Amino acid sequence: MSLVPELEIGLWNAWILKLLLPLHPLIMIIIDKFVGTGDIFKKMEAPVYNKTESIMNIFGSFILFFGLFIYSIFLPLQLGTAWFYAGFVLCVPGVVIWLIAIVNIADIPLGEPWNKGLYRYSRHPMYLASFLVLIGAGIASASWIFLLFSIVYIILSVVLVIVEERFCLEKFGTDYLEYMNRTPRWIGMPRSDASRQT
Repeated sequence: MSLVPELEIGLWNAWILKLLLPLHPLIMIIIDKFVGTGDIFKKMEAPVYNKTESIMNIFGSFILFFGLFIYSIFLPLQLGTAWFYAGFVLCVPGVVIWLIAIVNIADIPLGEPWNKGLYRYSRHPMYLASFLVLIGAGIASASWIFLLFSIVYIILSVVLVIVEERFCLEKFGTDYLEYMNRTPRWIGMPRSDASRQT
């Protein structure tokens, strides 16, 4: 793994592993057309951010995320190496989780909290999936810089998830609070009602 790998534009660069992430609006429209209710973007309300949260969102969601994508265009994958296979093993489940989470969102009626499908096991499966894809792409390309900026993106996302949960609590009230009490933030088995009473 190198700090600054040789950069070159190519088909087999890191961008190919994370292509789904910048294309997610288009992919969401396609999935919603076939399995959804037709109003997926109405379900994607953005929380209200304070000034600090807005700066973090702009830096993390736009500058850092798209900066990583542009960097990935020039970042060759280390094909045929252990780095590539280890990274690929992380990317594939990330992509699968991400696609299933979109199907789950498309299937939930408008105005209801997202608590079905993968959302029973994680309150944020799409974030979790994007973390796997970013870390996997960084490993598959053997780039410390890509990994470092991916980790910064993940840290910012972890903070912004709290803002999203605050927004959902305001919107859905006790239903969302009960959902938070039984569903792990990142991944795990949902807690039963009996375990919450003890």
